[in-house]
Amino acid sequence: MMLYLRLFLEFFKAGLFAIGGGMATVPFLQDIARKTGWYTAGDLADMIAVSESTPGPIGVNMATYVGYTTVHSHYGPVAGILGAVTATVGLVTPSVIIILIIAKFLEKFRDNRYVNAAMYGLRAASVALISSAGISVVLIAVFRIGSFSEWRSAVIDYRCFVLAVVILILTRWVPKVKKMHPVVFIAASALIGIVFHMSGPV
Repeated sequence: MMLYLRLFLEFFKAGLFAIGGGMATVPFLQDIARKTGWYTAGDLADMIAVSESTPGPIGVNMATYVGYTTVHSHYGPVAGILGAVTATVGLVTPSVIIILIIAKFLEKFRDNRYVNAAMYGLRAASVALISSAGISVVLIAVFRIGSFSEWRSAVIDYRCFVLAVVILILTRWVPKVKKMHPVVFIAASALIGIVFHMSGPV
């Protein structure tokens, strides 16, 4: 029971402070990994890939993924349906509570200068958290490291780097390709990843 309580509390804290959406939860997931040992930086990269490729909010998908997947630490395993439900409920509970409070009071304080100032500051926090998540994904996927402190052990995955550059060019500067649905790129990337994996390491 203590395992599931901690799982709930860890994701509750992530949901409470991850301002800016699903990708903003990534720095908190990194912190959870460091504290608990439930998953590695590589596992986190896989979770992001799976969560981004499946329907639903990425933060919720990642919480469900972590809770369901068997992960080990000195606390023992956490896994299964109950783990998935516990982590997911923990993540969304703060949002539900805060949204209910905001819905009740925002109309009254909509034009309050302090509320507007707070919202302005939260935008900056959102940008920082999402940027941090993006950098973390690049470090894990392209350089195979979990943080800048591990820079000396970095090994560039050239195939991943080339794939990222090609997709960036296609989606930004090729008009016909830009109009394609994102699912096309997700499916293509998944297929290329399978081919890369079957062909062995770089």
